[in-house]
Amino acid sequence: MTDALEFLPPVIAHRGAPFSAPENTLESFIAAKKAGATWIEVDVKLTSDGVPVLMHDETLDRTTSGHGRIAEMSWAQVQALDAGQWFSPTFSGTRVTSLQKTLEFCALSEMRAILELKPSPGRTQATVMVTLIEAAKSWPENVPPPVISSFDRDALAIAAQLRPDWPRALLLRDWTEDWLERAVLAQSSCVAINCDLLTSERLAFIRGTPLPVLAYTINNPVRAQELLKSGIKAIYSDDAPLLLKNQDVATFHASSQKIHKPQLPP
Repeated sequence: MTDALEFLPPVIAHRGAPFSAPENTLESFIAAKKAGATWIEVDVKLTSDGVPVLMHDETLDRTTSGHGRIAEMSWAQVQALDAGQWFSPTFSGTRVTSLQKTLEFCALSEMRAILELKPSPGRTQATVMVTLIEAAKSWPENVPPPVISSFDRDALAIAAQLRPDWPRALLLRDWTEDWLERAVLAQSSCVAINCDLLTSERLAFIRGTPLPVLAYTINNPVRAQELLKSGIKAIYSDDAPLLLKNQDVATFHASSQKIHKPQLPP
């Protein structure tokens, strides 16, 4: 695993720049890159024939011209859909993005990636295995690898077996007092926590923990700056262009900004 992760600037473009272009598409990543983002976060699911594609929802309905579950559609069927018209006529003709195209874009544009594994029901092992195999084939060996993230601890455990050298992030949507223990047992490099859970008392505790913490999803520059000053190492945002316009956020740099692999108990 890489010794450290650097989040500079400390803003992760959540699904690219979904306020500027359709989420999880190359157009959205280009908008994030132009705004100054160096990290993007994407959601990965499998088509019925095992092609890893970027899709947040279980169904195609919200972000494409199609209907039904992504797990029941082939890659050929998904490719034929329009993934931009729903957002704006300007993006009519935008296609669902494959993981391969995403990784190629990141490598060429020198952007880092967080791959959130979002397995459809009953497809956890297949999603992890296919995603990591595809990512390993597409990612240059001389470039720091993507971060593998998930709410699913089983998915992270499989990822750790397949690519122990790649960093991993445990995602938490609910607060539990043993969250740090869970993260260490999952061999996580960092943890990403729902920002609504981050009270001042919890932030004070987080600041003293050995495992770095990221926060999602923040679109307010004031809240973003507050969290960064409280010890959060980076924030996910749907509006990375807005946050990166704020100099206090874009130039924030703490001495602890590097994220190191934690020492695991024997």
